[in-house]
Amino acid sequence: MSRRKPRGLRPDEQELWGRVVETATPMKTPQTLFVDMVQPGQAKPGPAKPTIAPFKMGQKTDVRKPQTSLPLAKAPVAMDRKTYTRMKRGKVSPDAKIDLHGMTQDQAHPALVSTILNAHADGKRLVLVVTGKGKKRDDVGPIPVRMGVLKHAVPQWLRQAPLSQAILQVTEASQNYGGSGALFVYLRRNR
Repeated sequence: MSRRKPRGLRPDEQELWGRVVETATPMKTPQTLFVDMVQPGQAKPGPAKPTIAPFKMGQKTDVRKPQTSLPLAKAPVAMDRKTYTRMKRGKVSPDAKIDLHGMTQDQAHPALVSTILNAHADGKRLVLVVTGKGKKRDDVGPIPVRMGVLKHAVPQWLRQAPLSQAILQVTEASQNYGGSGALFVYLRRNR
C-alpha cells in the first residue's frame, strides 16, 4: 500500500502559518528547565544523557515482572507445605476475621492494616479477610470496569509495607470460608 504524498500549503495557508509562527513562543525543554534551576555562579550541566537503552523493532525486552505482580494462585509457597495444604482444604480455622463488605478503599485499607498488625502482635497465625466477589454493574459501556474493587486491591495492600513484613503467605480461602471472595493471610511468628 503506497502512501500519499503531502499536498503542501497553498499561498494563503503559508501566510496564515507565518502569522501563527510569529506569535508563538517556544516551550521550554526539560534541559532548559533544569538549567533555569541552577543558581548563579554554579556550573551549568551539560545535556542530559538518555536513560533508556535504544530499542529495535522486533527485539525482545529484558524486563521481568516483579514478584509482587504474581497472582495468588501462582505465588510460591513460603510456609510449611503440610500446614499450607490443610489451610487450603479448610482444615485450619482462622484466629481472626475481618469483613470488608460495603467499605470503600479509604475505609478498608486502615481497617485491614490495623487488624493484621494487631493479630500479628497478639501472636495469631491465620487471619480470614473477606473482600467479597464484587457486584455486577448495570452500565455496560465501552470501557470495561473491573468487578470487585476490594477483591483486586487487598492482595496488593498485603504485599506492601507495613503488612508485608508480618505476612508469610496469602492465598484464596477454601470454599467453606468464602472461596474466591475471601483470603487466608498466614502471619509470621511474632518474635
